[in-house]
Amino acid sequence: MDMIFDAVTTYFGVEPWGLAVICVLVFLAGSVDAIAGGGGLISLPAYLISGLPTHAAIATNKLSSSMGTTVATYHYAKSGFINLRLALPSIVFAFLGSFLGSNLLLLTDDGFLKIFLLVVLPLTAIYVMKSKSFDAEGLESFSEKKTLALCMGIAFAVGVYDGFYGPGTGTFLMLMLTGLAHLRLDSAACVTKSINLTTNLAALAVFLLNGQVVVLLGLLAGAFNMVGNYFGSHSFTKNGGAIARPITIAVLLIFFAKVIWDFVA
Repeated sequence: MDMIFDAVTTYFGVEPWGLAVICVLVFLAGSVDAIAGGGGLISLPAYLISGLPTHAAIATNKLSSSMGTTVATYHYAKSGFINLRLALPSIVFAFLGSFLGSNLLLLTDDGFLKIFLLVVLPLTAIYVMKSKSFDAEGLESFSEKKTLALCMGIAFAVGVYDGFYGPGTGTFLMLMLTGLAHLRLDSAACVTKSINLTTNLAALAVFLLNGQVVVLLGLLAGAFNMVGNYFGSHSFTKNGGAIARPITIAVLLIFFAKVIWDFVA
């Protein structure tokens, strides 16, 4: 049994209990993402609760989240929903922003990151869980050039955020694309998927090149995330927020307790 436990720690970078925590919580994160969005608010703390260093946790979370985002974006692209005239230029700026943000993360001290996450995670959670109105109805459409310029600016800004941190990216994109760029809901959703996939992959590439990703752990967690996403999208369609909110709050409370314990111990 000790040999099995040692093998798990060697190959996955966490102890067996940590691996179990990650698999369960990342599965829940996928379900929550499908139900109401904001799954990153569960998956990132999952890695941190398991004892993974902060940089490695953010980097490995990018791998597992990229897997789920790839599937969702492929579905949109295959169905012909993505407006390439808006999406392609936005993707370029999203890549640049995420590249910048992920490199900034690598330069940031681990101790500062823990304090940063303690402050920012609950604020992000409050905003994401309360800000669910993506209604752009009644807003006057801008010219094509202005719309494109706004989309590129939003893609760059959110790209920096996603490269450095990540949770809530999809919600922020939807709010900004509908509220600032005045995109219709369906157009905003398609552009959001394209940008989010780009920011995930750009940051992931930077983290892989710098040896921050625990690859086997990320791949296993990504599989659980995809199964959770499938389960969530096929099981719960009503009262999604009521289901997602207590799960997110519980995981964040466990994360806070873990960080405080690490500081005190």
